[in-house]
Order: sequence, then C-alpha cells, then structure tokens
Amino acid sequence: MENYSVVLFILALMIGLSAIADKIKLPYPILLIVAGIAIGFIPTLPEIELDPEIIFLLFLPPLLYDAAFNIHFSEFKTHLNTISTLAISLVFLTASGIAVVAYYLIPDMTWSLAFVLGAILSATDAVAAISITKGLGLSSKTNTILEGESLVNDASALVAYRFAVASVTGATFVFWKASLEFFILMAGGLLVGFVMGKLLAFILKRVHQNMLVTISFMLLMPFVTYLIAEELHVSGVIAVVILGLGISRFSNKVFPQDLKQQSKNIWDIIIFLLNGLIFIFIGLQFPYVIKSIEKSQIWIYIGYAFVITIITLLLRMARVFMQQRHLSKAFLYKKWRITEQALLDFSTSLIISWSGMRGIVSLAIAIGLPLTLQDGSPFPLRNPIIFISVGVVLFTLIGQGLTLPWLVKWVLRKDSTKAEKTIS
Repeated sequence: MENYSVVLFILALMIGLSAIADKIKLPYPILLIVAGIAIGFIPTLPEIELDPEIIFLLFLPPLLYDAAFNIHFSEFKTHLNTISTLAISLVFLTASGIAVVAYYLIPDMTWSLAFVLGAILSATDAVAAISITKGLGLSSKTNTILEGESLVNDASALVAYRFAVASVTGATFVFWKASLEFFILMAGGLLVGFVMGKLLAFILKRVHQNMLVTISFMLLMPFVTYLIAEELHVSGVIAVVILGLGISRFSNKVFPQDLKQQSKNIWDIIIFLLNGLIFIFIGLQFPYVIKSIEKSQIWIYIGYAFVITIITLLLRMARVFMQQRHLSKAFLYKKWRITEQALLDFSTSLIISWSGMRGIVSLAIAIGLPLTLQDGSPFPLRNPIIFISVGVVLFTLIGQGLTLPWLVKWVLRKDSTKAEKTIS
C-alpha cells in the first residue's frame, strides 16, 4: 500500500511539474529528472527499485510502437542509410570507443568489463531529444532520423550487451557466431513483427466499426508481440517496430478519421505518462546508486562519467559528419541511389550530433547486470559500472538537454539569416 501511494504521488507530481515546465519554458524532462533526484534523497521515502524486465515490458513496447506508428514511412525509407548508420554501426563504434577509454582510465577494469560498460551506454534515447525539442521547429528530416534511429538502436545495444556480459561470465566470444546470432535476432524479430502485424490487420479489418474494440486491440498488441518475440529468443524491439510500421500503413487505408483521432488522443496520454515516469525514475536512481560507492570515490567516478560523456559526444559528432560527407559523395557519383532529399546539411548534422542523449534503456540494462558469475563469485565492478552509467545518463540528459533548445534556436536563426541574405 505504501509503494502504491508513492507511485500515485510521483504521477501527480510528474503531471504538475510538466505544466510548470511549460509555463517557465524549461524542457520538462530536465525538471522531472531534477525532481526525481530530490525525491530520492528524502530519508523517509521507501526505495523504489527498477526491475529491468518490467521496464522493457512496460515502457519499451508502447514507446517503440507509437514512434513507429507515427513515423512517415516514405521519409523513413529516404533516410534509411543514415538511420542504419546511426542505429547499427555507430552503436558498435560507441561501445568500442567507450571500452577503450574505460579500460585505460578506470583501475581494475578488464576488457570484458569495459565492453559491458560500452554496450550499456551505446544506444541513444531519442524520446528525450524529441521531448526536449518539441515545439522548437525541428525539420521533418531531423525528427525522422532521430526517431528512426531510436527504433533500431535499442536492439543493437541489447545484442552488444548480451555478448559483453557473456564474455564476463565465462562464455567464449567467437566473432562469426556472434554475427550469426545478431542476424538471427534481427531477422527473427522482423518475421515476428510482420506476422503479428498481418494478424492484427486481419482482426482490425473485421472489427474496425467498433471503435473501443479496435483501440483495445491496438493497445494490447505491442505488449503481446514483444513477449512472443522474447520467448522465441529474437528481438522484441525489432518485432514491435515492424508491427508499428505495418499497422501505420494499414490504418491509413482502412481507419475512418474519427477513429484515428480518438486512437491518437489515447496514445498521446499513455505516452505522456510513460515519458514522465521514465524521467522521474532516471532521477530517482542517482541517490540510490550513490550509496553503493565509497564516499571518497564518488567524485572520482563522477569524473569518469564526465570523460565518457565527452567521448560519446565526440564519437557521435565524428560519425554524423562522416555520414554527411559520405552521402554527398554518393549523391555526386550516383551511388546507392542516394536522393537529394537524403543529404544532410551542417545544421541538421549538428542537431543530430547533439541529440545523442542516453536514457531509460541504458539505465535498465545497467541495473539488470547479473549479481554473480557462473562460479557464484560477485560480478566484478558491478556497482561502479552502474554508477558510471547513471552518471553518463544524467550528464547527457541534463547537460545536452539544457543546451539543445538553445542550439536548435541558434541554428534556425542562422539558417533564416542565411536564407534572407541569399534572397536579397
């Protein structure tokens, strides 16, 4: 009963703070995170532990489904080259880069543990970026790339994390086996999502006159699809994304306008509540994990988190601007059917680079680290890895989150001035 009251209190606080953030023109994720940190330091408050399995089941399916459902499929295809670069190659590049820095920076850090930390922090959280930049006038291209990246990169990060943890717990890493398993996970998730999408379309064709039944099926199916995919040991993330993309195209052909609007209203409320809870929970974790580190080591580990945050930002900027150059060359020499719409300009590349914040997925897989190895001994450096992960998540969300709106406004103002000069 006590925890139930705490959850209701957090929900009420989250709704109230979101309204205040709108009034004072502050990105609401930042205010919610700070509130979460403050709440976590209340001595009489019972500790709220995040269960990674609950996080993945409760938060990921609806958020991924909503993003996939609302993304413009034609624009998604146009920017598929950039999206796949950010969501796959950049994830593994980031994991490797963080691993190298962690290995040489942090005492007692082995290569296996360094790659665990790298995998945890390899995926970005575009939910945060979109929430922070909402209403700032981001181009449709930028939104599509950020949302498209978030639809796939969680799957890449989870695969990298699984292999990294396996190497720590005693499993032998074989590159070709890992590559094959990655392909099976992705292809299997795609197949499950396709089949579940066809099944849902079959059902909705026959019940779409009943608005409540239709919306209920659409609310339920992302969770069912995710569970089925995970039970089959394939990517639940990819399965839900494919489901959302498929039903989005189907709904445009079949659903009447009033059904679309009512469905959107319900989903908007659900996504608003889930997003708010995510940001408060992220803040709540800091006071808890700080207790697991010796007081004399806290500032040292905060320093490690800050250095890793800078490294992740630099790696992302380097990869995004390399992609900009790659697309320009491909378009110039007519390679890979790159269209003019797929090209990136400096402003778009800068905003995408600065939008690489870490979020709930990094937090959940960090907290989900095994307690012990196969021989029963404690998982080495578990608490420091969790603390550093939470530190990086907070640094990116608060640091980049506070500066991203300013950067977007500066870029839009600069582009507007440039356009005026060109016309005159």
